[in-house]
Amino acid sequence: MMNQKKTRLRALLGAALLLAGQSALAENDEPVKLGLMLPYSGTYAALGEAITNGLKLAIEQNGGQLGGRDVAYVVLDSEAKPAKAPQNMSRLVKGDGVDVVIGPVHSGVAMGMLRVAKQTGAITLIPNAGLEAATNQLCMPNVFRTSHNMWQDSYPMGKVAFERGHRRVVTITWDYAGGKEDLAAFENAFSEEGGEIVEQILVPFPSTEFQSYLTQIASLKPDAVYTFFAGGGGVSFVRDYAAAGLKESIPLLGSGFLTEGNLAALGDAGEGVLTTLHYAETLDSDENRAFVSAYEAAYGETPDAYAVHGYDTGAMLAQALDAVGGDTEDRDALIEALAEVELQSPRGPLSFSDSHHPIQNIYLREIRDGRHEVIDVAHEQLEAPDGDCRM
Repeated sequence: MMNQKKTRLRALLGAALLLAGQSALAENDEPVKLGLMLPYSGTYAALGEAITNGLKLAIEQNGGQLGGRDVAYVVLDSEAKPAKAPQNMSRLVKGDGVDVVIGPVHSGVAMGMLRVAKQTGAITLIPNAGLEAATNQLCMPNVFRTSHNMWQDSYPMGKVAFERGHRRVVTITWDYAGGKEDLAAFENAFSEEGGEIVEQILVPFPSTEFQSYLTQIASLKPDAVYTFFAGGGGVSFVRDYAAAGLKESIPLLGSGFLTEGNLAALGDAGEGVLTTLHYAETLDSDENRAFVSAYEAAYGETPDAYAVHGYDTGAMLAQALDAVGGDTEDRDALIEALAEVELQSPRGPLSFSDSHHPIQNIYLREIRDGRHEVIDVAHEQLEAPDGDCRM
């Protein structure tokens, strides 16, 4: 999708970036410094590692350089602790002098990072955290998201549910901001189609004691259940749902993060679960087959959406820094180049809205034989609402 702002930026880049590309390499032989503010310990450590692996793979495929310059990684464990976020972000930007900050995973950490990004103007690429405000109410020119927000992956499932004949649905998640944002998007879409939300159930975070809620769901007899849980909570819910005998009579629907990264742990309990997400490891494209093959060769495991977030972050940096000839001193030119990035990603075509949020396909996936099989495109090139963004 091309809008007026992108057209204007492209015209500006045509002249300014050519000049930057001719002079920057001669003036700067120092490596591009990337500050990685991701979780490398605790609950989200696997996500931080997958993002890092994908990022480094993309840069290695670009000759190990960005804009003709070597790359230095400054790695900082965010620990997924929001209270430490401002201090950690300041350390990377002011202490280590990184050119770009990449992070975080946790939305609470993102809030602290955004405050420092606003104060310093540091270019920040968010490779996971899904809080809607980051590219809406709190949007800023120097902040980009290469992943998703909660709305983008859950809204399409509302229409899918209605088209599959479901009219009465129960929704359930943890009682925290991310889960409630996710449910709100599904509920909005489902209600717009004419469906009824029979009950919204909020579970104290991070409890995984689901039995009483499953008994409640059985008594309500909905046509389907929509849920957002992730990580170990997602595994517990899907397993308990099947064990309670609900799986065969009440279809289970969810955001893709219900099952992402959890297929082996879910086993037979996951078979038949439907989810919507912007990636699946089985996507039938040359780009995805090449990515999966390269990732498996490098790391010995199949990539998931988190790895793709990192990979596309690296590809985005490669394209933008090549455009400016490796010049990280002219921050405005680099921001313009980042805004212009268009990728043929493993997830499909990827570009960025005026609010710097990814425009991407959302896929309907079903677990079959322990794999996320893509059965449809739930929404093609979906833009997230950004009406409150003022840049």
